[in-house]
Amino acid sequence: MTPSPDIQMRLKSQPKLLSSVRSMLVSLAERIGFGEIESGHVALAVDEALANIIRHGYDQREDESIELSAWVITEPSPGIRIMIEDEAPQVDPEVFKGRDLDDVQPGGLGVHIIREVMDTCHFERRESKGMRVIMEKMLQTSTSNDESTPNGHSIP
Repeated sequence: MTPSPDIQMRLKSQPKLLSSVRSMLVSLAERIGFGEIESGHVALAVDEALANIIRHGYDQREDESIELSAWVITEPSPGIRIMIEDEAPQVDPEVFKGRDLDDVQPGGLGVHIIREVMDTCHFERRESKGMRVIMEKMLQTSTSNDESTPNGHSIP
């Protein structure tokens, strides 16, 4: 059985709310031990996912529901797991591959960004209606005797 989320929120599909979600996630990631850049990456990935739901899933409607859940992972190593669920029309999860980076045009890089900055990202259909995305980012720990920052990354 999956443990209850450490944080759970339901928000309306309003772009003006995204900055509050980003701030909360940066704060949570920093408390886990992520540095400023990695915390920003977590917030960016979630922001991209939420923006895509609002833009594509809900066709810019601002009265739809989105649920965000976050778990602080402690084993086997520290990290964060985030699940976002919507009630938008279901689509084939295979469409979330992102476009080829050689296809230069404005927009359309959200899925690529999410997959690039998070360790894992999985899209799936929900049982009744809507879609779900689950993403994780693990805290990188240094296993060598190199001088490192508090988040385990080597100092150049």
